[in-house]
Amino acid sequence: MFKLKNKLIFFIGLSLFINPLSLVQAKTFKIATYNIENLFDLEKSGNEYIEYVPNNIFCWNEKNFNLKLNNISAVLKDLNADIIALQEIESESALQSLQTRLREKNLEYKYSAIAKVKNTTVKCAVLSKYPIIKTQEILIPDSKTRNILKVLIDLENNPLILYINHWKSKSGPESLRIESAQALRKDIEHLPADTDFIILGDFNSNYNEYQSIKKIKRLNNRDGLTGINHILKTTADSKMVTEQLLSQEQSNPLLYNLWLEIPAAQRWSYDSTGSKDSPDSIILNQGLYDNKGIAYIDNSFSRFTPAYLFKHGEVFRWQKAKNGAGMHLGSGYSDHLPIFALFSAEPFSFKKANKPLLADDLSVNNQAIQTQGLVDLNIGTKKELMAISGIGKVLADKIIAGRPYQSIDDLIKVNGIGKKKLESIRGYLIIQNKQNQ
Repeated sequence: MFKLKNKLIFFIGLSLFINPLSLVQAKTFKIATYNIENLFDLEKSGNEYIEYVPNNIFCWNEKNFNLKLNNISAVLKDLNADIIALQEIESESALQSLQTRLREKNLEYKYSAIAKVKNTTVKCAVLSKYPIIKTQEILIPDSKTRNILKVLIDLENNPLILYINHWKSKSGPESLRIESAQALRKDIEHLPADTDFIILGDFNSNYNEYQSIKKIKRLNNRDGLTGINHILKTTADSKMVTEQLLSQEQSNPLLYNLWLEIPAAQRWSYDSTGSKDSPDSIILNQGLYDNKGIAYIDNSFSRFTPAYLFKHGEVFRWQKAKNGAGMHLGSGYSDHLPIFALFSAEPFSFKKANKPLLADDLSVNNQAIQTQGLVDLNIGTKKELMAISGIGKVLADKIIAGRPYQSIDDLIKVNGIGKKKLESIRGYLIIQNKQNQ
């Protein structure tokens, strides 16, 4: 049994000795999640996907294993999260290899944990710079469905629970993901009302699955009921739960999905199937919005999008021949983008006073971009570019074809953009990811 109550008492006792002045210099904690797309070790267990059986015709060998380690560790080094939840790790050995490679890059994660009760092909794991006090696995009855990894972490004398998820893929119906959601919801309901916890990982569900599932009949086998929205309660009265509504809660029923912090057109972390989806999420409870323990830093949620994670305008996944089913080619990263958010021991405060109490997705238009964020010229999607007034389908294609750009002024070289057009769209653009090519 997860002895949370005793742990909380322990932490409360420790907090009595903290100097109140230390709150003035409260540390910021970066917490992230990343599906790294199949990090397998080089030990044959008989449980591997066929293309990851060591040293077979698909070339999962020491060379490609080390290239995969180098690439993923480079991403994690640049991301530099204090705590990183990981999905698609084969084994404890693979996780330790990643830790070692990160240490060689001068990024030390002293603490780690991996779900290992169930012998699934890939598992959930976590790397942390802060002590992991307790681990537990939330058991999912289906033998082929990955368990949820639950960890209690000491963030400088503040207890924080992480639930690390990797739900069943969309090769099967929604009822399979509902099973994971129900097990998670049951565990959450046993927590004290003011517990600080974060639910994160790969849910194989869009943040607004209750809307998107209606378009896919093969998934919708529960009359529109979804795990991420209805069971976890990230919706209320058929609308997404907002921060304001969550902050008024006195217990744990409602949860807030951080995808709502950024413009609708940017709410995706996966695009390898021809459509941009949001299977990865960071979901918060009311405890992250009070004046004690750990609190979310408002509007800090984001995708991690360095230019090297993209190629030809798409996420640069780990490359295999024959459309992903063949030999390992030794380049690329993952088919997912990392996402992250910042937290602090200071009380929560809203940074935007005009957020609606309840709202569905904001429409992707001029106003949304102007008030909520800018489009990165080097990695912004075609849809994001077209949301800017004056950029249509043809011009968006030309802008994408002209990448990379070192400055906004470089757009003058694009056929169809003159000085007047450039000045009219400049205010909606930013360059955070430059490439030296």
